[in-house]
Amino acid sequence: MLAATYAIKYGLTVDQLADAWVPYLTMSEARRICAGPFRSDKPTSCCV
Repeated sequence: MLAATYAIKYGLTVDQLADAWVPYLTMSEARRICAGPFRSDKPTSCCV
């Protein structure tokens, strides 16, 4: 969602957006990684 907001705000093209390197986790990735240890059947990304 944040990427779409920046694309609209700064007038980025699809190609510019696709070429952007984002070193941070998305919110859904962060939630999955944080919640993973609470479920034994859901390994975190570091343990796959």
